[in-house]
Amino acid sequence: MSVDKPTPEAAAAPPPAEQTEAGETIETLPLVPLRDNVVLPHQLAPLGAGRDRSVASLEAAVAAEGKVVLAVQRQSDLDEVGLGDVYQIATVAQIGAFRRGAAGAQVLVEGQRRVRILELEVGEQWIAKVVAIPEVEPQGAEIEALTGSVRQLFADYAGAGAQVAPELAVAVARAKEPSKVADLAGTAPDLDPRDRIALLQEVDVERRLRGLIPLLARQSEVAQLRSKIQQDVAQTINQGQREAILREQLKVIRKELADLGGESGSEEDLKERIEAAGMPDAVRQRALKELDRMEATPSASPEVGMLRNYLDWLVELPWGDAGEERVEIQEAARILDEDHYGLPKVKERILEWMAVRQRVLEHRAGQPQAEPEEGGKPQFTLQTPILCFVGPPGVGKTSLGRSIARALGRKLVRVSLGGIRDEAEIRGHRRTYIGALPGRVIQAMKQAGSKNAVMMLDEIDKVGLDFRGDPSAALLEVLDPEQNREFSDHYLEVPYDLSQVLFITTANVIDTISPPLRDRMEIIRMTGYTEEEKLGIAKEHLVPRQLAQHALATEEVEISDEALRLLIRNYTREAGVRGLERQIAQVMRKVPRRLVENPELTRIEVGPAQLIDYLGPARFDTVEAEPEDRVGVATGVVVSEVGGDLVTVEALAIEGRPELQLTGQIGDVMQESARAALSWVRVHGPDHGVPSNFFDDHAVHIHVPAGAIPKDGPSAGVTLTTVLVSVASDRPVRHDLAMTGEVTLRGRVLPIGGVKDKLLAAHRAGIKTFLLPERNRRDLHEIEPSLTEGMEVVFVRSLDEVLERALTPAVVRARDRRPVGFGNQAPGLGPIPVVVGPQAPPPA
Repeated sequence: MSVDKPTPEAAAAPPPAEQTEAGETIETLPLVPLRDNVVLPHQLAPLGAGRDRSVASLEAAVAAEGKVVLAVQRQSDLDEVGLGDVYQIATVAQIGAFRRGAAGAQVLVEGQRRVRILELEVGEQWIAKVVAIPEVEPQGAEIEALTGSVRQLFADYAGAGAQVAPELAVAVARAKEPSKVADLAGTAPDLDPRDRIALLQEVDVERRLRGLIPLLARQSEVAQLRSKIQQDVAQTINQGQREAILREQLKVIRKELADLGGESGSEEDLKERIEAAGMPDAVRQRALKELDRMEATPSASPEVGMLRNYLDWLVELPWGDAGEERVEIQEAARILDEDHYGLPKVKERILEWMAVRQRVLEHRAGQPQAEPEEGGKPQFTLQTPILCFVGPPGVGKTSLGRSIARALGRKLVRVSLGGIRDEAEIRGHRRTYIGALPGRVIQAMKQAGSKNAVMMLDEIDKVGLDFRGDPSAALLEVLDPEQNREFSDHYLEVPYDLSQVLFITTANVIDTISPPLRDRMEIIRMTGYTEEEKLGIAKEHLVPRQLAQHALATEEVEISDEALRLLIRNYTREAGVRGLERQIAQVMRKVPRRLVENPELTRIEVGPAQLIDYLGPARFDTVEAEPEDRVGVATGVVVSEVGGDLVTVEALAIEGRPELQLTGQIGDVMQESARAALSWVRVHGPDHGVPSNFFDDHAVHIHVPAGAIPKDGPSAGVTLTTVLVSVASDRPVRHDLAMTGEVTLRGRVLPIGGVKDKLLAAHRAGIKTFLLPERNRRDLHEIEPSLTEGMEVVFVRSLDEVLERALTPAVVRARDRRPVGFGNQAPGLGPIPVVVGPQAPPPA
């Protein structure tokens, strides 16, 4: 161990040897403390000394017989060492060579025997008094086995590539004495210094051999693993060099084949596909750059597969001209009428766009390419519309998109957006991720194979939002005609033109679509079908389709119109026709079995009487108006995702503390409408027969049945007002009248939405008079005349007009309003508390 002190002059030789009381010979020898090195008996080792005392001890030993005691320090960072700072058992070594230098001394020593240190004198040098430890060689078969095991393990260790001198390996193999075998094997260079110190301190040969076996076994295993790793690394390097040489040779061979007109390799084929793909110049340059990068990358690298996938996506996308486009208005109109019953507004909008498209194509075909106008836009350009079909389930939104694609002669691709919460689903993942892919829009364009495809984005109202981003924000670029000319996908990292794609989106409700996204789309509302429309759809589309699916001929089964009407009224309750088609399919499934079981039957007629046998009892009651006029009962209309429906609003006056109680899962907006209605009635009620002090000693309970269904919205304002005036004035409400409209504190009736759905619900229920806000008169031009046939639509501006139409003359009937007494104590004038929920009014 090297020590870091300058060298002093050599000290005097050690004193002569003495004897202990037990007769042991005491030797006085120079001592050199070793910091982190161990010299065992029979070991030949070089040492360096830098401390003054160490150099002086070595010089004194050389001046005498060349013997020196080598002791291991307990703490290697100590420069001043005493008897307690070194291990008790040390090694006496013979100095073979000594060289003094400016920074210390270098010696070559050979360990001879173990000694025990008795005293240590510290002066100009370290002088130790030691006694020899006799080496007792054990005998027996077990010792021979242990010795042989140590020899074999050391041989395995040296053969596994450990840094062992050949002379040491030979010495271990030839050694006969167990102690010598143990000491020589303990000099293995990979052993931990602490293990070697333990071997030096162990004087029992058998325990020394036993301690060596696990140490050598572990080092042998480590050496073998190290050798295997080195071989693998060398093999990999050699394989890489070989692959590089072969790749260069392959390039030369491919070049020669190309010169001879032979087949080229995959890279050349990919290059040809890039050139033939019709990419813009910037995209083509990017693709060729990535191709060069792929050719320069070793084939064993995983990056080659990533680059190849990227280039495959680029060349398989439709980049070039969309080709000849077919625009025939008459044929398109025929296809739309053939596939869908009704929907005149939607069909009209599509045909208008096709007419403009036809004009643009005619101008382009009949004139040379027009110069761009100021601003860079060419003449005769047509901005592709972004259509959004909004309506309840089952009204044909998705199937209408298929018909539009068929009418235009374009390819249709459908992308379902329901439940998407990750922005990468739209824009794609960056190529740094394993398994990255483009977004759904680019995947759909690859599937379409055409730049002017029709892309259906289904369920756009069900796009979610979470920590991974907002897909609605990513759709802003897709659905903006000013931006989608250069749509950027994270995977492609090049602009892609989506301006020629006809985007059609579908939604059940529009409220959940973000306002910026809604602003980019043309909203086309598709309301529920009337009974006549459902009957026509069933006869023209549903029944023929189910006949074909069940292998039935037209002459084998006939469903009467009465049976179809019964299916519509009593077996389904929906705005669309999906449930109706399922019921028709269930009927059709019964027919083949009856024909097979009764060969004599050739035709089966299905009428209303047979539906009970086929489908069981009716599942829904026919929604009808109230059978008679009643006090505190008014009929309103609501709109949900499945269309319009009637709703009955009931009110009850209770003598006692004034209070307004609302039940039936009424939302906040509807509660505010009830408060506004009550305030208006308290002020203007006397004009309509309400006693002036009625609400001072009566509580009012308003309930909207079907309590399990949440209800909200302002359009029930006129119904709530009417039912309050009715219950307070004891005047019945007409049972054949329905109403809708929002009210203000001044008694004005404001417009509402969902007019067609509400009229449809009233028409189905047999309502004779329908009260509608005056400002909704403009909505009637979109309503088919069949919806108002047999029903008087009355437009109202104020609550006075509503009450004049809705209420009959006062008729005192105890069964219409039976007061429940809470005493006659009136709390006096003041605001009426509102209780929402099932709580009953507390007693006065």
